[in-house]
Amino acid sequence: MHPYARKAAAAALAANHQGKYWEFSHLLFQYSSRLSDITIQSIAKQLGLDTGKFNRDVRSTSVQNLINKDMNEADRASVEGTPAVFINGKALRHGGDDELKMAVERELKRNK
Repeated sequence: MHPYARKAAAAALAANHQGKYWEFSHLLFQYSSRLSDITIQSIAKQLGLDTGKFNRDVRSTSVQNLINKDMNEADRASVEGTPAVFINGKALRHGGDDELKMAVERELKRNK
């Protein structure tokens, strides 16, 4: 697991409290090779977040509990990294867009 994975997850969830989850997540992946506390704070400022609220939310019990819950579910599902894709509870282990499209189409046909 990336050394900043937990901090990055908490930061994305805190950004969600201000309506900026997807924007924050996108930038986290863009800067994944150089994540640090400074980078996370810089992203928050770049997105115009209220940094006081953001930092309180990052440390909040509710955010930390959600991360713990997600990590426990990931362990049970044998998730080895992100992003992880599941279709009807089955992990899609390989491939790109074509394999994902075929898997979705297969499940749609199966569920008609």
